[in-house]
Amino acid sequence: MKHINFKSITEFNQAHHFPKPENPLFSIGCKTLNADEIENCAAPSSEEVSYSNQFYLISLKNIVSGEILYGRTKYDCDTGTLLFSAPNQTYTLKDVVISSESWLIAIHEDFIRGLDIRKLIKNYNFFNYNVNEALHLSPKEEKIIKLIFKGIDAEYNNNQDEFSKEIIISHLETFLKYADRFYKRQFLNRKEINKALFTRFKDILDEYFESNQFEEKGIPSIEWMAGQLGVSHRYMSDTIKAETGKTAVDQINLYLIEEAKNLLLSPNASISETAYKLGFEYPQYFSRLFKKKTGISPKAYIENGGVN
Repeated sequence: MKHINFKSITEFNQAHHFPKPENPLFSIGCKTLNADEIENCAAPSSEEVSYSNQFYLISLKNIVSGEILYGRTKYDCDTGTLLFSAPNQTYTLKDVVISSESWLIAIHEDFIRGLDIRKLIKNYNFFNYNVNEALHLSPKEEKIIKLIFKGIDAEYNNNQDEFSKEIIISHLETFLKYADRFYKRQFLNRKEINKALFTRFKDILDEYFESNQFEEKGIPSIEWMAGQLGVSHRYMSDTIKAETGKTAVDQINLYLIEEAKNLLLSPNASISETAYKLGFEYPQYFSRLFKKKTGISPKAYIENGGVN
């Protein structure tokens, strides 16, 4: 597979037939294609091409057909698709055809270094999803996002002065806050998908426990669990939080407590053996977690016959 790494925004714009950026660290543009150009905008069917950038990339486009692979699975693309990628993340295009209008923002980290917006971007999970969660905008949401795009574009193409960057950053902060709102709406609207992922999450824990991997390998990490699901740990955590109101770590701990309750009620149960079987290196850590979650120590739980 061919791989292209864009080291600069100037290089990226040139390859995608956008004008040379007014600022080498920041660029915004809108591309409008005619019918012939739309037909010819697909990546060659004989070859998948993967890309990575040395800068943040935000794009709004309507995907007519084709596939975008981001991480290990397909991006779930549809009309009004807002895509985010962070530096050095890889995405693959195959036979992608987009609609007539598409917007794009490229932001080099040096453009936002030392500013509050850099911290915001680091905290927004949608820049770190490794797989299939593009943001699907409703018509009203798409209208809002396009208005902000146009506001940034107007300032970008205005005569640059001492206020230009500050105004652009302000628009970007508003843009990201709306994106965060729309992502949270999307998670709430995708209950069946959330439920299916959480069911699989619990199945993986069951399989791990039944094959004695807790005892052999220890408590599975969030990263490992996400890898088994084929998603990033941030996407998994957000989905589970939206579905259950608890974090993925909380869900693993709750699973451990439920299994511990069963083990502690076995004949001649040992607190230490129970702790080791559940992947705890030190029994006192297990006892501390058990009491925190149940309000009673493992010893008292055994003595009370499972009543707490």
